[in-house]
Amino acid sequence: MKITFSDLAVPASGAVVAFATEGGDLMPSAVALDEATKGAVARAIKASTFKGKFGQNLQVLSPAHVELSRIVIFGIGSEAEFDVIAAQKLGGQVTLAAQATGEKEITVLFDMDNLASDFATGAALRDYRFDKYRTTETKDDKPVLKSVLVALKEPKEAKKQYESAKKVIDGVFFTRDLVSEPANVLYPESFVAEVRALEKLGVEIDVLDEKEMKKLGMGALLGVAQGSAQKPYLVVMRWNGGKKKEAPIAFVGKGVTFDTGGISIKPAAGMEDMKFDMGGAGVVSGLMKALAGRNAKSNVIGVIGLVENMPSSTAQRPGDVVTSMSGQTIEVINTDAEGRLVLCDALTYVQEKYDPSLIVDLATLTGAIIIALGYENGGLFSNNDDLSTQITNAGLAVNEPVWRLPLGKAYDDQLKSDIADMKNVGGRPAGSITAAQFLKRFITKDRPWAHLDIAAMAWATKDSEVAPKGATGYGVRLLDRFVADNHEG
Repeated sequence: MKITFSDLAVPASGAVVAFATEGGDLMPSAVALDEATKGAVARAIKASTFKGKFGQNLQVLSPAHVELSRIVIFGIGSEAEFDVIAAQKLGGQVTLAAQATGEKEITVLFDMDNLASDFATGAALRDYRFDKYRTTETKDDKPVLKSVLVALKEPKEAKKQYESAKKVIDGVFFTRDLVSEPANVLYPESFVAEVRALEKLGVEIDVLDEKEMKKLGMGALLGVAQGSAQKPYLVVMRWNGGKKKEAPIAFVGKGVTFDTGGISIKPAAGMEDMKFDMGGAGVVSGLMKALAGRNAKSNVIGVIGLVENMPSSTAQRPGDVVTSMSGQTIEVINTDAEGRLVLCDALTYVQEKYDPSLIVDLATLTGAIIIALGYENGGLFSNNDDLSTQITNAGLAVNEPVWRLPLGKAYDDQLKSDIADMKNVGGRPAGSITAAQFLKRFITKDRPWAHLDIAAMAWATKDSEVAPKGATGYGVRLLDRFVADNHEG
């Protein structure tokens, strides 16, 4: 769907969207529309139950005296409370409503110039559809909406803002595409091929294969991969947009392209969802696309560990002991706690190779985080208060919230092993916290680090204002905003 901006004017034909505040009061451009239609809008509101509540809408079909095919009036609620997040949500709702009408083009009369780009962002995000495998759909089954024209008083600034926002949306869609792909299509090797497309944007790509990882001693990551016919890879993406000698910031993602649980196999019901256990790697990849696309003024390293966790005669067993790249040994109590084994070697590698100023890792790591926080917040763990605050604020700014959970020695003690430096699980109590404590052991002293457990957020079972059910792309906009607010300029 194409989104453009123009000077504010009531169109002579086609479909048009305008707005009213709570109570049904028309906004200025909607008043102009009402005048152009000789009071048709006001009469329709008076004859309906429309009260201008946020998201409420009223359609007027083919009003007399004009060539307009339809008018849709949307409520924005209280104008004083209408902010960036509300504008994005409203944009998504307008897209959804427009798609249901069968209109190919719509004009939106938008009175709040400072929020026009945010409105457009929401409209674009909601337009996503992963339908490449739907071969029996007819034209009638698919949305026909092709373009949205946002008309406002000062379109130039909104257009400029949206050009940058569109690059971030491209990153979100890249992540959604990756997470949506089935595991027979997206596996470690094909994931590498997808990421290589970022080289066209100026992202430098390095790929470590199994042989190279063995030389580096990545026994934890390789232990997860050893039961699969698919070969593992570690991918490094580098965006050099900052000062030449400035230390990079690093993002590390778990990329388990399918997770059966290994020998500690998962129940069959719902296992098909485990194609999205590479969600952390998907977010890091989408983030790198967003940063490169908008030419972010920062040096950023993205690292993803790509493996498939399968049960076979060669798979690692519960009770095996593996040696990580850091030299620390791990007793594998549960082969379904594999993501932390992938991440720990990736974390060690990025620190030894690039010495980043800070690290943020992302993973669909634990089901326990869903029990703790539901589907409303990503789990945040960190050794640094300032970093936690920055990530929290970025999440609130883009409506991708996180909630910080504690770390501490008592949780760390749950990882004690009788025969190795640690176990890979700490039991059922505080499962998300002990997973974070495990990862913390691989962060060198005093380096700012945050871990985001996005198991509840990477995939949605129902529609939202800015995303259809399925892959959400959660994390891309959050971390792009984190970089923009704290590591550019």
